Amino acid sequence: MHIRPVPYDHPDAVKLSDQVLQEYVELYGPSEDGGTDGDATPLDASMFLPPQGLYLIAYDETGHPLASGAWRSQDGNPEGYEDGDAELKRMYVVPEARGLGLARRILAALESDARAAGRTRMVLSTGAPQRAAIGLYASSGYTPTPRTFGHYRDHDDVRCLAKDLRSRA
Repeated sequence: MHIRPVPYDHPDAVKLSDQVLQEYVELYGPSEDGGTDGDATPLDASMFLPPQGLYLIAYDETGHPLASGAWRSQDGNPEGYEDGDAELKRMYVVPEARGLGLARRILAALESDARAAGRTRMVLSTGAPQRAAIGLYASSGYTPTPRTFGHYRDHDDVRCLAKDLRSRA
């Protein structure tokens, strides 16, 4: 398995993003605008360009994309982020590759890159139904934080989590 940085608009990234968005529709129903994209959070490829972000894909030995994850800077964002925040986005593992530790490896690589870019805190929001994701984050040092940031911060089933990147714990 190889983890490689790719642009957010790379065809493999688009494919994995479409798959995770379909899972969101299955878990939560259509997005708040009535669309079937599963997530109305505004995202653009430029948000994930180093050094202000990074998008990673894990590939198997045949070049098949298995997992993804990204972070983006949130300095000056009026949606409740703090300067120094890196927001975790699009963590996803294809169903047939779950349980292999890919999400944990991508998460560690994203944290390391964000730390190297001077980010002080990694933040994320996820839904209460995503128990496996919440378990991964908790076991990786993320703690619950008030729902003060993110596109879905006013939704009751949203869980916001954060990890201080200034220490390696």
